[in-house]
Amino acid sequence: MAVSQFSSMSTRPSEALVQCTSSLSRFIEFGSRNRTSKQKLLLIRTFNSRPPTTSFCIKCVSSQPSPKTKDRVTEEDTSSSQNSSGPDTASVASSIQYHAEFTPLFSPEKFEPPKAFFATAQSVRDSLIINWNSTYEYYERLNVKQAYYLSMEFLQGRALLNAIGNLGLTGAYAEALSKLGQSLENVVSQEPDAALGNGGLGRLASCFLDSMATLNYPAWGYGLRYKYGLFKQRITKDGQEEVAEDWLELGNPWEIERNDVSYPVKFYGKIVPGSDGKSHWIGGEDIKAVAYDIPIPGYKTKTTINLRLWSTMVPSEDFDLSAFNAGDHTKAAEALTNAEKICYILYPGDESVEGKVLRLKQQYTLCSASLQDIIARFEKRSAANVNWEEFPEKVAVQMNDTHPTLCIPELIRILIDLKGLSWKEAWNITQRTVAYTNHTVLPEALEKWSFELMQKLLPRHMEIIEMIDEELVHTIVSEYGTADPDLLEKRLKETRILENVDLPATFADLFVKTKESTDVVPDDELENCDEEGGPVDEELESAQEDGVLEEESTDVVPDDELENCDEEGGPVDEELESEQEDDVLEEEKEAEAVQEPPQLVRMANLCVVGSHAVNGVAEIHSEIVTNEVFNEFYKLWPEKFQNKTNGVTPRRWIRFCNPDLSSILTSWLGTEDWVTNTGKLAELRKFADNEDLQSQFRAAKSNNKMKVVSFIKEKTGYSVSPDAMFDIQVKRIHEYKRQLMNILGIVYRYKKMKEMSAVERKAKFVPRVCIFGGKAFATYVQAKRIVKFITDVGATVNHDPEIGDLLKVIFVPDYNVSVAELLIPASELSQHISTAGMEASGTSNMKFAMNGCILIGTLDGANVEIRQEVGEENFFLFGARAHEIAGLRKERSEGKFVPDARFEEVKKFVKSGVFGSYNYDELMGSLEGNEGFGQADYFLVGKDFPSYLECQEKVDEAYCDQKRWTRMSIMNTAGSSKFSSDRTIQEYARDIWNIIPVELP
Repeated sequence: MAVSQFSSMSTRPSEALVQCTSSLSRFIEFGSRNRTSKQKLLLIRTFNSRPPTTSFCIKCVSSQPSPKTKDRVTEEDTSSSQNSSGPDTASVASSIQYHAEFTPLFSPEKFEPPKAFFATAQSVRDSLIINWNSTYEYYERLNVKQAYYLSMEFLQGRALLNAIGNLGLTGAYAEALSKLGQSLENVVSQEPDAALGNGGLGRLASCFLDSMATLNYPAWGYGLRYKYGLFKQRITKDGQEEVAEDWLELGNPWEIERNDVSYPVKFYGKIVPGSDGKSHWIGGEDIKAVAYDIPIPGYKTKTTINLRLWSTMVPSEDFDLSAFNAGDHTKAAEALTNAEKICYILYPGDESVEGKVLRLKQQYTLCSASLQDIIARFEKRSAANVNWEEFPEKVAVQMNDTHPTLCIPELIRILIDLKGLSWKEAWNITQRTVAYTNHTVLPEALEKWSFELMQKLLPRHMEIIEMIDEELVHTIVSEYGTADPDLLEKRLKETRILENVDLPATFADLFVKTKESTDVVPDDELENCDEEGGPVDEELESAQEDGVLEEESTDVVPDDELENCDEEGGPVDEELESEQEDDVLEEEKEAEAVQEPPQLVRMANLCVVGSHAVNGVAEIHSEIVTNEVFNEFYKLWPEKFQNKTNGVTPRRWIRFCNPDLSSILTSWLGTEDWVTNTGKLAELRKFADNEDLQSQFRAAKSNNKMKVVSFIKEKTGYSVSPDAMFDIQVKRIHEYKRQLMNILGIVYRYKKMKEMSAVERKAKFVPRVCIFGGKAFATYVQAKRIVKFITDVGATVNHDPEIGDLLKVIFVPDYNVSVAELLIPASELSQHISTAGMEASGTSNMKFAMNGCILIGTLDGANVEIRQEVGEENFFLFGARAHEIAGLRKERSEGKFVPDARFEEVKKFVKSGVFGSYNYDELMGSLEGNEGFGQADYFLVGKDFPSYLECQEKVDEAYCDQKRWTRMSIMNTAGSSKFSSDRTIQEYARDIWNIIPVELP
C-alpha cells in the first residue's frame, strides 16, 4: 500500500490514551447515477460508541425548548441517516466528540458552536482524506491525463454543508449534533467564507471544481492562499470602508499543510550563459512556495479532487539575527516580509510601482510553483521513461483569464533551461499543453505589463517572450507577405505581444525597405530629380543659389565691432536674441512633454499565441472576442477559438441553498436525478399552470423571504415587509454593471411617490424592497461613490414615514457566497443591466433563474442565452444592443444625444441635496458632457434610462398578477437546465482538455 498522500496534520493519540476500541471501516453505498448495478463506495472512519469522557459540557437536548422554525439546512430529506449501510448517528456523534477532545483548538470546558464547528469539520475531513487518497492513488496507478485549472481566485464559500451534502451525510450530522446539544444550522453559520476570491471569476472556478469531482474527471485546481483575502467591507456614514479579512484567524480545518511539497521561486537577478550552452538565471531574490491542500468532494461519488493553494515564505536562516539584535528590526525581517506579503491580499492596489511589482510576483508565484508541481508529478508517473513529447498527452493546463499568462514562458523556461529541450521542442509542447479562457472585453482587464518592470523582475521570461514575439512576427509576415506594407504594419500592431517595442532585429528594416521600394522614378525623369529622388523645384533652387551669392558677398566687420555682433557677424538685436532664447526653452519643454509611448507586454496576446485553444464564456461574448477583441488572431487561427458558456453547480445553488425548492422539484419530477442531470428540469414546463405547483412555489419563496427579512434586520437594522417584491442586484460594483442606473431608477420612483397622495401611491406602485450588495475595489473611486450614493438614498427613503413599506433600499454589507445563498432563493426580480457587449457572461444571472427568479436585463453576456431558454415572455428586456453601442458613443461625442426629460429630472433631484450634504457633482458629472475622461456617460446610463423605466412599469404590472408571475418563475427554473457547470465542464473536457471520466472502483 502506498504511503498516504493526504494525512491529517494532527497525530492521533494511542488507543490506550483515548480509551477507544479499534476503528471500524464502514462503507456508504451510493446509488449509481447512471442506474447501473455498479455501486460507488465511500470509506469513512468511525469509532465505537463509548461513554463520553470529555470534560466539555453537552446540553441535554430534552431540556431545551423546541425550536419554533425548522432548521434551514436539515429541511431536506434526512433519509441518508437512516441508511443501514451508512454511518449511524451514534458513530457520527462519536467522531465529533473525538475531535473535540483530541484535535482541540479550544479549551475543554465548553462545547459551544465555534468548537462544535471545528470538531464537525475535522470529522468530515477524515472521510474526505480517505476518499482523496483513494482518488489520488488510482490516478497515479492508471497514469491518466489530468487537467489543471489555474486561477487567481476560488470563491469557495462555506465548505461544511456542501461537503456533508455531497457525501450524503446531512441527516446523520444534523441528528448527531442535535444529540450533542447543537443545531446543524447554527454550527454551519460559524464557518467563515474562505476569502480566496472576489466575484464571478472565482465563483465560476469553484463551481468548476465541484463539477469536475462530481463527473469523475481527473483534475486539480491551483491558486494562492490569501491570508487577508480581498477585504471585508463595512458600510458607514462615509460609505464603504475596507478592513482585512480574518478567515484564517482561528485556522482552517479543511486544509492540510504539505511541508514536504514546496518549490523555489526566483525574482530579479540576471541571465548568464553557461559552459553547457544553456542560460542560467542567477542572483536575485529567492522565496519558497509551500502547498496547502483542500479536498473537493464530488456529489454521491467517491471521487475527491484537490485544490492546491500556495503560501510563500523564506527559510528561517534568512531572518537577519545580527540586524535584529542591533536594533534594526525592519531590516532583520525584510526577506521574510517580502516573501509573506505576496500572499497577503488578493489584487493589491497597483497604482504604485510597489503594487505593480507585488501583483506580478503573485502571478508568477502561482504559475511557477504550479508548473513545477505538475512537472514533478509527470516525471514521477513516467518513472524512468520520461518522454517530454508525451507531456501534452498527460497534462492539460487551463488559464482562467490572463492572470496565469506567465505559465507560457515559465513552462518554456523549465523545459529549455532545466530539462535540456530545444526551443522548437519546448515551444511546441507548450502550445499543445496550455489553453486560455478570456473573461472580459474591458481594455483595463486585458492586462498589459511594463516591459521595463518585467525585464527587471523576470529577466529570463522577458527573453523568452521576445522570442515568442519574434515567432509571431515571422508567422504574420509569412502568412500575409509584404506586398501591402500598410496592412502588414496594421496587423502586426494589433497582434504583437510587445507594444511600442521595435521589431526584432531580423525584421528591423522590413518597413523601411518596402516603403523605399513603393515609389520608383523612371530613368528619363531622374535628371529632373533632386539627390533624394524627388522632383526639382526650379524656382526654389534659383532662390537658394541667390542666397549663396549673397552670403559670399557679405561685408567684413572690423575686429572692434565683433563683440556686438552675432555668430554670423551681424549686429546683435538683444530683444530678438532674448525672444529666441525663450523660444528655445519653450521648444525644449515641449520636447520633454512629448513622451515616448510606454513599452508594454500584452498578456492577452501572449495567451492567444501560446495556447492551442481560446474560449469565450457566452455566445455573444465569444462573438465579440472573434469579431473585435482578437479578430486578427481569429483570421490567422480560426480553429483555436471556441465558446464555452459558463454554468453553475446545481448542488450548491439549488440542492443545498434552497431545500424548499429542492423538495418541490424532486416531488414533481419524481426523481432526484435533476441534481446531476439538470436537463430533467425542463419537464417542469408541463406543470407551469398547475395551481398546486404554483401554490408550492409561492410558499417556498415566502419562506425564503422570511429568512432574508431577519437577516436584513440583523445586518442593517432596517425592517422590511416580506409581502413586498424582493428586487435584488448583487455583484461587484462597477460602472459598466450600472448599479448607478438601478439606484437612479429607484430615486425616480421615490420622487414620483412623493408627488402623489397616499391613496395614489398605493394604487400606482407595487411595494418593493430593493437590495444591493457587492464590493467596490478599494482604489476605484467612482464605484465607491456609487456605494455611498446607494446608502444615502436608503437612509432617506427608509426613514420616510410617508413611504413606509412601499419602498425600501437596502445595501447588504460584505456580500459573499454565504449571503448569496440566502438572498438568491428569496429573490423575485434580479437586475442584470450591464451596458450591452461589456459583460462577458455573468453567472449570478444563472443562479437567480435556477431559483425561480425573473430577470430584468439587457442583451448582454449569458442574458442572451437565458432569455432564449426561459422564453422571451419570461424575461424583462430593455436597452441598446451590443452592435449599437459604438454608434451611440459616436453620436454622444458629436453632441447629437438628447437626454430624456425624466433623466434630467432625476439628476436635478439628486443635486438638490435631498439625500444629504454629500457632493454628488462628480458622480452626476460622469453622466454629462460629450467627451473627456470621467464624463460623456460612457456606459450609456442616460441612453437606456427611459427604456429601463418603461420596463420597470411592466414588472409592476406582471407582479400584480401573481398567477402570471408564478408561472414566469416556474418557467425560469425549468429553462435553466443549460446553465449547469456540469455541461460546461463536459465541453471543456471533450473539446479542449481531451480527458475522460475516471470512476473509482
